[in-house]
Amino acid sequence: MSHPKPPIIWLNLMIFTLTFSIAAIGAPLYAYFVGFDWQQGLMLLAAFSYCGLSITAGYHRLWSHKAYEANAAVRFIYAIGGAFALQNSILHWSSDHRIHHRHVDNNDVDPYSAKRGFFYSHIGWMLREYQAHRYTDYSNCRDLQKDKIVMWQHKYYVPLAVATNFGIPLLFGLIHGDVWGALLLVGVVRLVLSHHTTFFINSLAHIWGSQPYTDKNTARDNGFLAFLTFGEGYHNYHHIFENDYRNGIRWWQFDPTKWLIKCLSWFGLASNLRTCPEDKIEKARATMMLKRIQTRLSAGPDSRVVLQKVEAEYDVLIQKISEYYATRKQLLEVKRQALRDQYDNLDIVKQYQEIKARLEQQRRDWKLLTAQYA
Repeated sequence: MSHPKPPIIWLNLMIFTLTFSIAAIGAPLYAYFVGFDWQQGLMLLAAFSYCGLSITAGYHRLWSHKAYEANAAVRFIYAIGGAFALQNSILHWSSDHRIHHRHVDNNDVDPYSAKRGFFYSHIGWMLREYQAHRYTDYSNCRDLQKDKIVMWQHKYYVPLAVATNFGIPLLFGLIHGDVWGALLLVGVVRLVLSHHTTFFINSLAHIWGSQPYTDKNTARDNGFLAFLTFGEGYHNYHHIFENDYRNGIRWWQFDPTKWLIKCLSWFGLASNLRTCPEDKIEKARATMMLKRIQTRLSAGPDSRVVLQKVEAEYDVLIQKISEYYATRKQLLEVKRQALRDQYDNLDIVKQYQEIKARLEQQRRDWKLLTAQYA
């Protein structure tokens, strides 16, 4: 017996359909017959970046995951940008996202479960009342309900969304001298880009990419998506280390959200930036590599000897990682005790250097061995 589909949310359907149609048809026609200039293009980029970073640095990493703290001025700027992005209030967005992380890929609970297909996880989940209780139950965000800015934005979300989505493009259009062009480009095109690049994290980032840290859920790392989403594309890392203020942990990984948060901390506007311990990250990568090799070799002939060799090498690597980071922690504690005058003569320094050298050699051995079978 099939269950009836939940009621359509007509307002969402109308907004998504109308804005996409105008962006896909109206904006190109206007560009052909009237044209846009570089100033309008620059404003589009600025508005798109403001919306995107308000979602990634604000809604996501600050409020949903408490990955860092920000002062009131920064939180207010994020709150306005979130309304401009038209992705519901901070409270509602964060509640949905916390449910997603707690029940990822559970089709009955995860609001945008990727296992229900691309269309559903991308936009379909917002077109019908699949989980109507989510619109009133914010019990998983009691901490956010203590934030006056969060509750102010939640209470006045609709007028804020209308004011920003019409007011900002209109003001720019009046200053620039092309109101209709501004409403099209900075208003509608910016909104569609903001919507669908963000939605890609719920859909494409659970389908397309690699899983270097965990295969316990569908989340993937994808550098191209990171470029489109201000660093959110390193989603496999995020789903195992969700409270880290970074998504791209390597210096070369494109994560402007991480750079923004770090810069804010330099000026005292953000604090308590949380990071995952490096030993856990390295162990997670090694464990995933081992699992891939085990899967690949398990069905092959005469694979038992090779598997034993790889597993033995893995055990040694994990042991040396633990030794190295434990010694480094001990060394840092010694340095904090202001023993710098005796630092060069301490046994712990020599021990640390020896352990570090052994770990580096083990990393090279592991990389050479796994490259043959991964």
